[in-house]
Amino acid sequence: MEKESSSRQGVQVIARAAAILRVLENQPDGLSLGAIAKALGLARSTVQRIVYALDEERFVIAASPTGRVRLGPGLVSLGSAAKADIDRVILPYMKQLSDEIEETVDLSVHDGSSMIFIDQIITEKQRLMAVSAVGQPFPIHSCANGKAVLAAMSDDEINKLLTYPLERSTNKTLVEENELQEDINKIRKTGVAFDLEEHHQGLCAVGACISGPYGQNLALSIPVPSVRFYGNEDKLAKILLKYCNIIEVALGKVS
Repeated sequence: MEKESSSRQGVQVIARAAAILRVLENQPDGLSLGAIAKALGLARSTVQRIVYALDEERFVIAASPTGRVRLGPGLVSLGSAAKADIDRVILPYMKQLSDEIEETVDLSVHDGSSMIFIDQIITEKQRLMAVSAVGQPFPIHSCANGKAVLAAMSDDEINKLLTYPLERSTNKTLVEENELQEDINKIRKTGVAFDLEEHHQGLCAVGACISGPYGQNLALSIPVPSVRFYGNEDKLAKILLKYCNIIEVALGKVS
């Protein structure tokens, strides 16, 4: 019984350490130990003990002389390893998908109010094709991958993230809360999002959210020139969902 109790305590400490790291995410100026304790509903002494251990591993570092802490450089190598592992799993499926539909396939990750393209398989079968530079951010509300990620969030999370009216990229961009909310409700039912020339005139896309193994909101999307997209969108959506399900299982999702 003593061994089982010790094991449970160890799991609890790990869970609390992870919660502290998540609270510090998107906090470049850091947070005080008191602020962390309040956000997590923990005793300050508990937070202090765990933060000291994280500091030893450089997972957190001092953010100010007054006691604030922020995420540290020790997480960078872990993040790089995690991305490499995700790439190793996802890229072969992206290549299969691209070969099957003869279109470009993009992988992106949620970052604040943007989606950042992190990988891409470019088709060689089309003379007219869509290509986005890796590392390029797209507004989350005007692209298929971004709207798919928004649909995976709660309405409260969306309202905290977005400020209406939103930036208009084209005359088809959904910029008002009611029209974007209506679209998000549809995406929640179908699992797929469409960009109907909302980010760039003459370019459409279908996207779907992937739950990453480390808590990331990833999305797979297929950008297609509008001349080839209309009339084929349902077929592309069906194939995309099939591959997203396969990838999530490969990443460790329990079906």
